Amino acid sequence: MSLGLGVAQLAAPDTVRRISGVDDSSTSRAVVPLVGARELVHAAGLLTSRRKNVWTWTRVVGDAVDLASLGVAIARRGGRRRRRLLGVTGAVLGITVLDVLTAVQATRAKERGSVPAVRGTHKGGPMELTATTTVRKPPSEVYAFWRDLGNLPTFMAHLQEVRTTGDRTSHWAATAPFGKNVEWDAEIVDEVTGEKIAWRSARNADVPNAGTVWFVPAPDGASTEVHVVLTYDIPGGAVGKAVARYFGEEPHQQLDDDLRRLKQVLETGEVVRSDGAPWGKRARKEFPQRPAQPLSDAEIEKGADA
Repeated sequence: MSLGLGVAQLAAPDTVRRISGVDDSSTSRAVVPLVGARELVHAAGLLTSRRKNVWTWTRVVGDAVDLASLGVAIARRGGRRRRRLLGVTGAVLGITVLDVLTAVQATRAKERGSVPAVRGTHKGGPMELTATTTVRKPPSEVYAFWRDLGNLPTFMAHLQEVRTTGDRTSHWAATAPFGKNVEWDAEIVDEVTGEKIAWRSARNADVPNAGTVWFVPAPDGASTEVHVVLTYDIPGGAVGKAVARYFGEEPHQQLDDDLRRLKQVLETGEVVRSDGAPWGKRARKEFPQRPAQPLSDAEIEKGADA
């Protein structure tokens, strides 16, 4: 839309003024090309920038300026030109509504996909993982279960322990590909009770990482959509990822499996562990070749309390 309007106003400004009912004053002759140039700037930003949410809001601001200008023009005109201006104003109002809806949607998408910056550097570079599941429990219950960080190892297969060290800090221990163990301290950097938890590792983490989880009411009114975004540095970069996948330790699949187990824990109080499931070193040692195994009474009771 921005590209089309910009080209039209720069290539045929006289035609645009005539169709819209704007007069032929020197001010109008100067304003129409300027608005066209502004629209081309919007188009360039929307087509090339990763910050789509910012550029969609610039269109909304531009719409507001256009409506103000049209309001002034309507007040000064009568007859046929006034009718044309009213028609153009109605069209711009419709475009403004569309732009506002698009801007809101882009902003929400940006917020949902954003993760706090990972502290530290690693030659492999950061990897972003996303996963979603729906749990037949209300958001408050799913949030409470996740917020009790000690519950995370019950469904995150590679976590050995998560120990709370403060109101917003914790210590994590996990297995990693190729027989390695990693530990790190983490802090909760953003939290909305019942809706969102965001955390990141401390500066000296073995594997710098960060994550955000959202607890969104599902359309049925009784379930929760759990949306997770994780970023971390995988040892060895792309080569390490390829080898990890070869040995059945592919990070994306791990996250999907973790959320599947979260669903099972909250809905049934147990995790179905299929024979030979590639859960990494911790799984092979602790759960070798075992079918469905229920959680302990203490674990079930802990989840119910949450």
